[in-house]
Amino acid sequence: DDEEDYMSDLFIKQDVRPGLPMVRRVKEAIQKEEKQKEANEKNRQKSIKEEEKERRDLVLKSALGNENKGFALLQKMGYKSGQALGKSGEGIVEPIPLNIKTGRSGLGHEELKKRKAEEKLENYRQKLHMKKQANEQAADQFRIRFKTKQEERKMEGDLRKSQRACQQLDTQKDIGVPKETWFWIEPEEEDKKDEEDKEDECTSSDLSVSEKLHILTAYLREEHFYCIWCGTTYEDSEDLSSNCPGDSAADHD
Repeated sequence: DDEEDYMSDLFIKQDVRPGLPMVRRVKEAIQKEEKQKEANEKNRQKSIKEEEKERRDLVLKSALGNENKGFALLQKMGYKSGQALGKSGEGIVEPIPLNIKTGRSGLGHEELKKRKAEEKLENYRQKLHMKKQANEQAADQFRIRFKTKQEERKMEGDLRKSQRACQQLDTQKDIGVPKETWFWIEPEEEDKKDEEDKEDECTSSDLSVSEKLHILTAYLREEHFYCIWCGTTYEDSEDLSSNCPGDSAADHD
């Protein structure tokens, strides 16, 4: 009698689509697991802290009764339940909340943690500020070096221009030897001399490019009344001083 009748209407009406038995078994397993969890939660013995919390919450949720001495004194002074404290009712209505310390840390530990976090944040901000300042200083130094290089290149170009002008003007006055060796541009033949001779020449003229340019332009103005920035030869010193803006590139700018 317990055997199923495969020819009965009940068996024929069953849903036998593929996959449905597997889905049904999964649902049943999930429901069984949830029921087991609920049973375990009910049977689990509560800890002392949990019991204390439940009792505390229950007491805090319940209103004070006449058995409370403080509440009884308030009622004698005319206080009614739900009324604000104070003579004119400007005080609080709800009791001051109770903050229970559940951690094991000592008093002042939270303030110490907060102070350390603020110090750490401040140190981080200072590091960022110092890094920003260092980047700005590096950028400024780069701009200064770049500007200095440009100025040096410009002065070198002005010096070569002055040397060519000096050589031409000296030649026109039948001056066969320059006043200083570096007043004229050295011919290509002299570039093929030995390195020792070149080193001697460099040491004999221990001047910077700006110093050479200043000396040479002064010579051109005094000897030939010529200004390299104007590109003009003046008639005399009076004509030069009255018509030339100055003896430097900055004056002409």
